[in-house]
Amino acid sequence: MAQVEATTERVVQAAPERVFAALADYTGTRGRLLTEQFSEYQVQEGGSGAGTLVHWKLQATEKRIRDILFAVTEPTAGQLVETDRNSSMVTTWTVTPAGEGRAKVVTSTTWTGAGGIGGFFERTFAPKGLNRIYDAVLAKLAAEVEN
Repeated sequence: MAQVEATTERVVQAAPERVFAALADYTGTRGRLLTEQFSEYQVQEGGSGAGTLVHWKLQATEKRIRDILFAVTEPTAGQLVETDRNSSMVTTWTVTPAGEGRAKVVTSTTWTGAGGIGGFFERTFAPKGLNRIYDAVLAKLAAEVEN
């Protein structure tokens, strides 16, 4: 079994603090950023940054649905780490300055993939699919904070 990683990034025309606050707002903004691949979104504890426990289902493909229960931490300034209690999946959101009034947002998701031929296909195709999903989420984030 090998580690699988999908990383997506975007420069947003808004202050890093504003972008991070939007990402950390699980009771408000985050739910609005999710695309049609996400369902059953529910904040179970907290709601703002570290200490939040949030549930959703992610339909990555027609047949592949992950039931996710993310526990959120903030290990460093400008970073949210969502660790799934149901699997090895970890999603890290990092917001850094990218010039005057701009922020670079990077989302990176890792998990332990399957072995064998199934694992080969997972490592080959899953990151591309997840990158498409998170690129759409980042586009919604940009639209939310650039107004």
